[in-house]
Amino acid sequence: MPRRVYFTTPIYYVNAEPHIGHLYTTVVDDTLKRFHRLLGDDVYFLTGTDEHGEKIAQAAEREGISAQALTDRVSGLYSSAWRTIGIDFDDFIRTTEPRHKRFVQEILAQVHAAGDIYFDEYTGSYCVGCERYLTQTELVDGKCPDHKTEPKQVKEANYFFRMGKYRERLIAHLEANPDWIRPERYRNEVLAFLRAPLEDLCISRPKTRLTWGIDLPFDDRFVTYVWFDALLNYVSALASPTGRGEDLRERYWPVCNHVIAKDILKTHAVYWPTMLMAAGLPLPARIDVHGYWLAGDSKMSKSLGNVVRPLAFDEQFGIENLRYFFFREMKFGSDASFTYELFIERYNADLANGLGNLMSRVATILAKKGGVIPARPAEGEAERALATLAAEVVRDYPGAFEARQFHAAVDGVRRLLAAADGYINEQQPWRLAKEPASAAELDRVLWVGLEVVRLAALLLSPIMPRKCREILDTLGERRALDGSVPFAELSAWGGLAAGFKLGEVPRLFPRIDDKRLAEVGVEAAPVPAPAATEAKPAKAKPAAAEPSAPAEPITIDDFAKIELRVGQILGAETVEGAKKLLKLAVEIGEAKPRQVFAGIRAAYPDPQVLVGKRVILVANLKPREMKWGRSEGMILAGSGEGRLAIATFEGELVPGDRVS
Repeated sequence: MPRRVYFTTPIYYVNAEPHIGHLYTTVVDDTLKRFHRLLGDDVYFLTGTDEHGEKIAQAAEREGISAQALTDRVSGLYSSAWRTIGIDFDDFIRTTEPRHKRFVQEILAQVHAAGDIYFDEYTGSYCVGCERYLTQTELVDGKCPDHKTEPKQVKEANYFFRMGKYRERLIAHLEANPDWIRPERYRNEVLAFLRAPLEDLCISRPKTRLTWGIDLPFDDRFVTYVWFDALLNYVSALASPTGRGEDLRERYWPVCNHVIAKDILKTHAVYWPTMLMAAGLPLPARIDVHGYWLAGDSKMSKSLGNVVRPLAFDEQFGIENLRYFFFREMKFGSDASFTYELFIERYNADLANGLGNLMSRVATILAKKGGVIPARPAEGEAERALATLAAEVVRDYPGAFEARQFHAAVDGVRRLLAAADGYINEQQPWRLAKEPASAAELDRVLWVGLEVVRLAALLLSPIMPRKCREILDTLGERRALDGSVPFAELSAWGGLAAGFKLGEVPRLFPRIDDKRLAEVGVEAAPVPAPAATEAKPAKAKPAAAEPSAPAEPITIDDFAKIELRVGQILGAETVEGAKKLLKLAVEIGEAKPRQVFAGIRAAYPDPQVLVGKRVILVANLKPREMKWGRSEGMILAGSGEGRLAIATFEGELVPGDRVS
């Protein structure tokens, strides 16, 4: 049955331009909206900007402009950036809008009339960065733990909200609803905070100190504390939605899902629910809390500065590729690290060499025989195994999204693509294309390859909507992803559009190499070459009638010194002047492929049959300078009685995985 779901981001404070932290939270909500729409749910998505408070007034004063002018400019940067990169929000709320101000004053008047707001004088430690009073238990060595500054001692008469009155009720809600805050450790953090008495909250600022805010409806000498103002946006936007005459509170508020970063957990899990209780409003359905994106050690581009800016990244590397990285790399709730090197490794391994390479390899062969997608073929054991895996991935996909285990959903797609890659390597359609008698067999292999591409694009479409739509259109999958076609029907094995003629296959995921990085000023870290005793290539031994005796035993510690990685051969060619060597480009999940010279030419006179194979690479072998270039590792092979074959993989391992 279709459900109703309402997703919100925090409204972003306009003292900074959009960066990777803002982008991640917004992309999570955008992806969740697209996922639920794919399932046919009724979904609504709100974002916006928080525009009042002392920091905004001070920033405007420094620039010599009005606070309104400053907020207009920065809020415009957010809304235009989100639209440019394809964020599909339903409403964008600004706290300076009349609809929001009106609602805030209505709630303040209601709570004041109920006796939950009172006037008192208070002396405390005030942090301008936090825009709130800090308790002594919150201070670390007398300083704000977040801003590392000593708060000002302020004695002031203000209005206070009886927040402590609702402490026991909030604890009861948390205990009765164990998944109200996810992951669980953040719920436990809130419960630990609530074990101590909950102080009342100062909710005003005197105009003698600050005028930039919403006037209290019962005392115009004061403006509203920024958090009491800002948090009400989640409801005020539904009460007066942009471009819609109807009040959406009854429709969407009971199914509200807040997505926030962990730094604003207390305001959303303590301040906000007690405010709602005082106002007689239901609590949101859920609060999902994510970790921080940390800056790694990579050298960033001068053009981008020391943070990732969404529009600049979109222009240089493609925002949808970053969206994929977000969900592939971060385990929701935990911190994760962003570096350009890591982004490029994941992009090249998963998108350029994975999804993009699979589509290109299969579609290129199909194009040479007319480009028409064949009818669904009779399936053998190998095809049925892929279909079974696809069904498992599709089955687990909705649950991973619902549990906010986005990385697990991506891993499922990666497993499917890896299995399809192994299937293609085993079936060798490039060989079948040369044998007229194998036409039916070739059609079967090409159909299977393209069907996996279709399913992968469908499942990744909430994460990379534009690129996946282009893939699906290329394959003739023109059905809408808005719930009008049931997800079970879209994701069923066998949905490939038979008889559709492929047009030009887009190159959606070109590899990012050092040259491209240099063009935008990003320097990739060199391929690591851990110290190791140099080993010269072993000379081929004459075939023996009897197997040679085992080598001298080694210990597990000796073996542990060898780092074996799964590699995928991206390119293979003969070496002029070297009768035994092939030059291989081997992907192991690094910023660029390894160049490896291997003495296997006699076994593989046509080097192209190696392309796509997954091999075992000795990754920490000291690089060796050869006459023809630098060799950066060694692939493992077996030999005996004139036979030679490289060691390859079955199963679902991907480039960069360890071999042990």
